[in-house]
Amino acid sequence: MIYQGNRITVSLLDDGIANMQYNAEGESVNKFDAETNKQFDEAVTALEQADNVKGLIVTSSKGVFIAGADITEFVGHFNKEEEEIKNWIVEINGVFNRFEDLPFPKVAAINGAALGGGCEMTLVCEYRIMSENAQIGLPETQLGIFPGFGGSVRTPRVIGIDNALELIATGKAQKPAEALKLGLVDAVVAQDDLENAAIDLVKKAIAGDLDWQARREEKLNPVKLNQLEQTMAFSSAKAAIFAKANPKQYPAPAIAIEAIEKHVNLPRNEAIKVEAAAFAKAAKTPQAASLVGVFLNDQVVKKLAKQHTKSAHDINEAAVLGAGIMGGGIAYQAASKGLPIIMKDIKSAQLDLGMGEASKLLSQMVERKKMTPAQMGETLSRIRPTLNYGDFGETDIVIEAVVENPKVKHAVLKEVEGLVKENAILASNTSTISITYLATVLERPENFVGMHFFNPVHRMPLVEVIRGEKSSEEAVSTTVALAQRMGKVPVVVNDCPGFLVNRVLFPYFGAFDLLLKQGADFVQVDKVMQKFGWPMGPAYLIDVVGLDTGVHGAEVMAEGFPDRMKPDYKGAIKHLFENNRLGQKNGVGFYKYENDKRGKPQKTADEATYELLKETTDSEKQQFDDQTIIDRMMLAFCNETVRCLEDNIVSTPAEADMAMIMGVGFPPFRGGPCRYIDQVGLDDYLALCEKYAHLGKAYEAPQKIRDMAAAGETFYPKA
Repeated sequence: MIYQGNRITVSLLDDGIANMQYNAEGESVNKFDAETNKQFDEAVTALEQADNVKGLIVTSSKGVFIAGADITEFVGHFNKEEEEIKNWIVEINGVFNRFEDLPFPKVAAINGAALGGGCEMTLVCEYRIMSENAQIGLPETQLGIFPGFGGSVRTPRVIGIDNALELIATGKAQKPAEALKLGLVDAVVAQDDLENAAIDLVKKAIAGDLDWQARREEKLNPVKLNQLEQTMAFSSAKAAIFAKANPKQYPAPAIAIEAIEKHVNLPRNEAIKVEAAAFAKAAKTPQAASLVGVFLNDQVVKKLAKQHTKSAHDINEAAVLGAGIMGGGIAYQAASKGLPIIMKDIKSAQLDLGMGEASKLLSQMVERKKMTPAQMGETLSRIRPTLNYGDFGETDIVIEAVVENPKVKHAVLKEVEGLVKENAILASNTSTISITYLATVLERPENFVGMHFFNPVHRMPLVEVIRGEKSSEEAVSTTVALAQRMGKVPVVVNDCPGFLVNRVLFPYFGAFDLLLKQGADFVQVDKVMQKFGWPMGPAYLIDVVGLDTGVHGAEVMAEGFPDRMKPDYKGAIKHLFENNRLGQKNGVGFYKYENDKRGKPQKTADEATYELLKETTDSEKQQFDDQTIIDRMMLAFCNETVRCLEDNIVSTPAEADMAMIMGVGFPPFRGGPCRYIDQVGLDDYLALCEKYAHLGKAYEAPQKIRDMAAAGETFYPKA
């Protein structure tokens, strides 16, 4: 044994070949945490001193090769000054460089995910072999940073500038065929053959059949590309990358490109210093803090969801009541994850619509080569359309997805309860109606919960699982387990009108209505909020949701929270609805919609909208600057999020923030409403609330904000 640690071991195999194995004891995956970095340094020292090693393979004892750096430890470093971060990165890179400089050839045997630091570990080897089950990539820009263990230095030298820029800027993990085509790996083999193939390759290098020294030299020296070719590569990459990621919202790709442009003409050791300085710069951006926070919050939410499944009973078959677009989407989602599901409706035409929705989504998967026609047929066969309840006797959970009308839902739920087994769970896919109220007609209210999917079901990751006053832990647990099995991220919330997401969204629409009443231009508001980071502005969003749906939801919310959600005027949304402008549903809402060549609706500002809005606008119009629009819209949104925490509708800021990101598209680079308040600063946020408190209770600071500001507290630990 050359080196023995609880994260890394280096053992000598036959013929002078060493095996450096990552095998973090007690951990599910290997990662570059502080202890692993320490042992990596020690292992390299041992290898430098070993005189009997002719070649080396790098392997993993886990299903994952190396998942990357330990981001929880990274956060602590990000709180340091920029110069300290740079020096820390340079120090770690010193070990990677020493490993790269060992006087013998090295082959990485990539058996699973090699991401971030894991990918960078493979790049300090001369050769890389990948199993058919593995993936490799540099996803750091998704966290607001970019590769800091030499990844931005070595990839341009290994796969070319243009490929390296795309790999780093997109953060996309590469499958074996893609990685081989890029030149990121040298071979792809079956999982069982991986270690032997790596040994065989290193033997060929030792024998001189492969020029491994030349491979290494390419990584130590500047990129072999003349200045004109470099300029063209960087110019085209910038145009493509910045078209997808706004540098002001997501600065990491721009910082990475700038750094690479500086260091491609430098030798490795100097290039590493440039990378380290740029890494430190990216790490200190608020976007990095937000995106790392999103990553950590995602882990929190999934951990909490796992805890909620402890009382779940088995789900062998599900059913959905209502076979429209939503019901078809739910059926598709269940079937695509291997769960048999019954889809019931009272009309054959609706069943055809639901099956058509599932078929359309599966056909798209086939077109994108994500599945074969045979797999599509197998998936469709898991959906059983029916006009009766004959097969409901053995169903484990029934999702009601009929129209958003309490009388209809009551009738359907009461009927189906009498036809399913006693421990079957009933779940309503309602978006606003109280679960406690819907349960009043049931004999077994303890078996009833809310299960709110977001449209379109196949794209939106969030599912709200709503606990009514009488919902049992088993019912909640089983519904959470179902959401997870369907590939969704469940967040458990307590019952109230609108639950969490819609309760927060409607004050946002209310703030929009008030701005329009006072003279704001809806097109300006949309542009400002999109610039802020929302995928669409409020006018466009309500058009997509449907003004009829918006008006109905607003009425429910006004009844539930009249002090801040019941306006004393008729707003623009209701006025347009009363003039039969439903949004994309009938081609006119705030905007007018016409399909493009691909059949997708394209919006244009409609003069008729401006004429109608004159009837709901104050006689004395006001002009609003962009920041005023942002402040007024975000105060209403964030205040209601905090009130949901106050009222224990949602348990943690992490769940609240993730629900808003996954449910309504809150800008991820801002981290969620709670993190946004932290970044504004509690005192400054409180001052904004006081500035706009005259507009109504929606703008008044919740007591929780006042208490936190007085105590110097934040929603997340301070940097």
